[in-house]
Amino acid sequence: MITHRSYAVEPWAVRETALNLDVLAQSESVFALSNGHVGWRGNLDEGEPHGLPGSYLNGVHEVHPLPYAEAGYGYPESGQTVINVTNGKILRLLVDDEPFDLRYGRLVTHERVLDLRRGVLERTCEWTSPAGSTVRVRSTRLVSLTQRAIAAVSYEVTAVDRRCRIVVQSELVANEQLPGANGDPRAAVALDSVLEQEDDFASGHRLRLVHRTRRSGLRVAVAADHTVSGPERTEARAESGADVARLTVTSVLEPGERLRMEKFVAHGWSGVRSLPAMADQVDAALAAAAHEGWQGLADDQRGYLDDFWSRADVEVDGDEEVQQAVRFALFHVLQAGARAEQRAIPAKGLTGSGYDGHAFWDTEMFVLPVLTHTAPGAVAEALRWRHNTLPAARERAAQLGLDGAAFPWRTIAGSEGSAYWPAGTAAFHVNADVADAVVRYVAATGDTDFERDTGVELLVETARLWRSLGHHDSRGAFHIDGVTGPDEYSAVADDNTYTNLMARANLLAAADAVGRHPRQAARLGVDAEESAAWRDAAESVHIPYNHELGVHEQHAGFTRYQRWDFENTRPEQYPLLLNFPYFDLYRKQVVKQADLVLAMYTCEAYFDEEHIARNFAYYEPLTVRDSSLSACCQAVVAAQAGHLTLAHAYTAEAALMDLDDLEHNTRDGLHIASLAGTWMALVAGFGGLRHYDDGARFAPRLPERLRRLAFSLQLRDSRLRVEIGADKATYTLLDGPPLTVHHHGEPVTIGTDSPAVRAVPPVRQGPAPGQPRHRAPARPA
Repeated sequence: MITHRSYAVEPWAVRETALNLDVLAQSESVFALSNGHVGWRGNLDEGEPHGLPGSYLNGVHEVHPLPYAEAGYGYPESGQTVINVTNGKILRLLVDDEPFDLRYGRLVTHERVLDLRRGVLERTCEWTSPAGSTVRVRSTRLVSLTQRAIAAVSYEVTAVDRRCRIVVQSELVANEQLPGANGDPRAAVALDSVLEQEDDFASGHRLRLVHRTRRSGLRVAVAADHTVSGPERTEARAESGADVARLTVTSVLEPGERLRMEKFVAHGWSGVRSLPAMADQVDAALAAAAHEGWQGLADDQRGYLDDFWSRADVEVDGDEEVQQAVRFALFHVLQAGARAEQRAIPAKGLTGSGYDGHAFWDTEMFVLPVLTHTAPGAVAEALRWRHNTLPAARERAAQLGLDGAAFPWRTIAGSEGSAYWPAGTAAFHVNADVADAVVRYVAATGDTDFERDTGVELLVETARLWRSLGHHDSRGAFHIDGVTGPDEYSAVADDNTYTNLMARANLLAAADAVGRHPRQAARLGVDAEESAAWRDAAESVHIPYNHELGVHEQHAGFTRYQRWDFENTRPEQYPLLLNFPYFDLYRKQVVKQADLVLAMYTCEAYFDEEHIARNFAYYEPLTVRDSSLSACCQAVVAAQAGHLTLAHAYTAEAALMDLDDLEHNTRDGLHIASLAGTWMALVAGFGGLRHYDDGARFAPRLPERLRRLAFSLQLRDSRLRVEIGADKATYTLLDGPPLTVHHHGEPVTIGTDSPAVRAVPPVRQGPAPGQPRHRAPARPA
């Protein structure tokens, strides 16, 4: 999409210089605004034309039966789907009784800008109606990062060349008609008219609608207030009904005169609060927004983002597209989790309804690592959401005959939402992914209160599952059989290397944590014998290895499978899951997404450099990247293996996943994990960031095309800036106490008095391995 002539490449904004209806749905995802609680897709102010209307509240969903051709014990009975809640974005405009619809009349100019520093979406356009009246429209939209319930729009209409009568209809609309499902299993299940009206209100400039979902029983309240300024002849009238509340403002504008409306929209939902309480809640949020006013909200938004960018910005010299893309990525990752506050971070954030609005393991393994170093408070809240869902996870484990907790493969409210058990129930690695996020957060922040109050229980319950899921063989080796790892083209396999290594780390972390927190251990019923059993399982976990090839196996027996026939697979047959049966995929050497390669990043200490290079060379020609989660992982390990040009190409692919619509489904929402992976590819790939018990380690290296890479990190109470050039790296302590890190294995202590400068050793860069036919990186470096 960004390659379209109407989209400019610039460092701090995404700019669309002309309206293109052919990519309207994609642009709505790109221009979406959110704070992790409220999400507004980048629909046009007037509501139409649109690709996919979208207003979301994190956690608001409807439940529906999951169909099965044949029933089976343990199958989830119901699914959860995010719903389009009451839309408060709409501002319909009529010019001399002609609807302002950009498909009619003449659109003179149209520009939209997503400003990444100010956190607003700006739109300017000039339009001549079929009757010949020309107006100029300017709007600015924000979803507040400081007032969690609030979104707001500033909307101005100016008469350009003649006197005209203007009507602006500001609306709250529930149960909007949505496009039908497109047949792609990644797209959301369409649910029509799920909101049942409970209350409507209109008085003065204030509107309110309260609805309740039919099956899940969640109450949703949305209210709006307005300030209106215009010529003396301006009038306003409010009305409401079951699914629409409307403020109609009428004025007559002479050439050069303008009508301005500031609209504040408050959102709230609850599964337990009463109707009066919800109405009071959104009215109070509106009062707080009115106290700040439009300019106050805009100033607070800029201040919040100034603070974020001071900790999070990544500077890339030598690749303008990646520079824009990484800031775009960081902005959307922040939006996905900033104010989620004990709610999930969905795979699409709140930018669209793709994947039914579900959260996956993507959150813990891709999104939270970024936020750990840039917005750590959001990480604690995301993990508290997992902690809040422990009752459902324990119930699921018990249903499966296991101890501890079994976290779901995909969910909104905590219960398993996947009807396909080989890729859902069997993907137990999500437990270890949650544990990894806990360990990483505590190590990076030193938040021992969180570890005591939340982390220990998560580590204990996930460890208990591994101990009951796995078993020791006659020789004492610990096996975990019949599981699905990250690669969804291999399912129900024995001893998946990623799963086993991550489970190993989970078991050891749990044993360490209960040693540090004996009171919590006692409360959870953990004794010395159970802790010792965890350590014993961890130390004896089996990792499959092919001695003849000298490579680790993705799972036991993987390297003896027949290779996929890549030569006779046509380009249009990707992604393979939409063109071939899973039965065929499961029994061939073909990899949907990085699996063992990901293990070499997350569990690097287990692999030496020789095996990292050899394993990468073996799995690279098998990996088709039918998942957006793959390119960033391959970028990290390619950089470590010395294939810097290839790593750069994969970094660009992860970065441009949505701006170039590489998966052809950006219309359904952004790929938040791939966006997060852009940071991972740059900071962990070219920066070489890894975490060990003795602190952060860096092994910086740059590809030839990049002249400079700089980024900041929050490490404990210190803020560190790392600047990498072709032959040296500079470590600067921006604030906080002195910090010791490692540079290519050498300990470096950094104080506030002067930066530490170290040479970057040359990289032994051999010939890069090839990819499957037709699956080279989307954009060569």
